Amino acid sequence: MAHLFCLESFRSLHIEKGDRIRVSWNPVYRFVQRIPRGKVLTYGALAGALRLPGGARTAGRAMAATPSGKGIPWHRVIGDHGKILIRGPHALLQKKLLESEGVKVTEFRVDLKRHLWKPPKASRLKDKSPRKRIRE
Repeated sequence: MAHLFCLESFRSLHIEKGDRIRVSWNPVYRFVQRIPRGKVLTYGALAGALRLPGGARTAGRAMAATPSGKGIPWHRVIGDHGKILIRGPHALLQKKLLESEGVKVTEFRVDLKRHLWKPPKASRLKDKSPRKRIRE
């Protein structure tokens, strides 16, 4: 197993036989669990807070892989400008879950001025070093 890169204190990305990539999204899920009821966070803000390589798309991949039954409030993470980006019946589920927490959703958009969660600075990762390449 070879390390491609490592964000210290965050996660390691490994390549295994068959070029299968294994990533642990647990730090993302722990962060999302801190979003209070009635508040939302955008994919981009989530990526920025955790300094995810790949930005909002990586945050979206993490949220798409959210395991069910773990109490992770996936519905509190939305798109830029407050838009619900999930399609199909899950979009309606996300809308209803947000509304049940007191978030007003109009035409599948949330008023970010009212409901955007701004994490305290202490919640950001302590490691501010840039991504480092590691060779074994």
